[in-house]
Amino acid sequence: MSKIARGVVVVLCLCVSPAVAQRGRLANAGKAGLYVKSLDEVLRLRDEQVDLATAALIASEYWSDMVHGRRYLEELDAMALEIQNRLWQQRLRTNFRAIPVINQYLFDELGFKTISHANDPNDLFLHSVMDRRQGYCLSLSVLYLALAERLGLDLHGVVVPGHFFVRYDTPHMHINIETTSNGTQPPDEHYIEKFDVPQNGRDTIYLKNLTKRQTLGCFFNNLGNVYNDIGDRDTAQVALERAVAINPTLSESRANLGNVYLERGRVDDAIQQYHAALQLNPNDPKTYNNLGNAYMELDLLGDAIPSYQHALDLDPNFLDAYRNLAIVYTKQERYNEALVLLSQAVRIDPQNAQVHSQFGDVASRQGDYGSAVQQFHKALSLKPDFAEAYYGLAVCYREQGQTTDEIQAYLSALSIQPDMLAALVNLGNAYFNQGRYDAAVQYYSQAAALKPDDAWIRYNLGSAYSNKEDFEQAVKAYLRAVQIRPDIGDAHHGLAYGFYRLRKYALAWKHINIARQLGVAVTDEQVEAIRSKLN
Repeated sequence: MSKIARGVVVVLCLCVSPAVAQRGRLANAGKAGLYVKSLDEVLRLRDEQVDLATAALIASEYWSDMVHGRRYLEELDAMALEIQNRLWQQRLRTNFRAIPVINQYLFDELGFKTISHANDPNDLFLHSVMDRRQGYCLSLSVLYLALAERLGLDLHGVVVPGHFFVRYDTPHMHINIETTSNGTQPPDEHYIEKFDVPQNGRDTIYLKNLTKRQTLGCFFNNLGNVYNDIGDRDTAQVALERAVAINPTLSESRANLGNVYLERGRVDDAIQQYHAALQLNPNDPKTYNNLGNAYMELDLLGDAIPSYQHALDLDPNFLDAYRNLAIVYTKQERYNEALVLLSQAVRIDPQNAQVHSQFGDVASRQGDYGSAVQQFHKALSLKPDFAEAYYGLAVCYREQGQTTDEIQAYLSALSIQPDMLAALVNLGNAYFNQGRYDAAVQYYSQAAALKPDDAWIRYNLGSAYSNKEDFEQAVKAYLRAVQIRPDIGDAHHGLAYGFYRLRKYALAWKHINIARQLGVAVTDEQVEAIRSKLN
């Protein structure tokens, strides 16, 4: 992974090489955009002064302090001069006739190619595209546009949902240039059909000729996603807010900004961005799914359901939407409906361990432990390190009274995920029920360290200490429990017994009375035993 330079002032010596400047053969020579030092400076330029390559390489230098932008600018200049020389040799003007020459040079001779999956964040950046001679739709198009502006060829970026390409457009000629297909020239209808361009009457940015600033807005959208993928939420948010400010009618920017807001707990802001995105492009199942997730965060289950249903209407094979809608139905105890959805999910992806585990969880909640165990075992056969599936198995074994198997399943879950709180507490409970109080104390203590303000964990810890007759530690745990939750009557009852055994009878009397007031069944013998010691 490239090194991330935090807080670095980006200073590039972004100027045309002396030889090129003397010859004056590049159309972008002298542009103010060649001399800027930050993306903020780029955005303050008039559109005709922007140099896309310079802006893209500033982003590259922020991404990795190993990048030296001047070297790549000089390489771009050399590439542009080579194309220009070929045009001159063939006596071609720098118009639509230049396009086949560029295509032959870039794709056939230099071998620039399209990657099948944009999984590597480096594939966005111009320096990486030039080094590796590969990229995806936006990054290859930025390269193409950067060469065009050096040649003086008037090209535009064009965006459709999930895709980006280049266009030559004059009053007399309209040519789309597909950079992911060696510069082929599909018609607009190809993009409308393949990428489901919304035709909802809204004024959107789709299929229109973009300014350089708008092209940069699309770049910032992808830049935000790259930083979000590596967990740098601050930089991701800045990039995506910038993308929305530049291209407010690009649905993807709003949806992606909504995703960052949701991850940062700004749920209302996320919902606002998702609604704006869907107004622009109502054909986006992923945004409906994420809108449902936002409503789930607010426990607005009634609003989440139609959002997930819309996602499934648009994409009947959307696995996450089936799973998420099943979660809602499970929360509402609509278990049969949840299982129907999960059965459909299994048909779509029978090798998905998460789906089988979720199926097991719902079956377990219905009391069908045999089916649940079968599903959890299936999940573990597909994903042997699946801690949640081991936990689900343990719950089934507990309900069936198979304590030995229950304990082993919890231990397996914790060997994979040592901080699984529920497994720690339940394992403590299992050992407690076996009378193995030392082991119960061990796991309750680990749980309490993870969640120190959980009163019931402290209560359980106190009970384990009390049963092993360590009353000093029992009283400490019970006192912490009632400090957090003064209304836990059983903890006061435990304190009364602990203080009694420690011969602190006044404190025992105090807590036995609080326990009675809170409704705990206290026997007359207990009350009299403490009273007699007081007298």
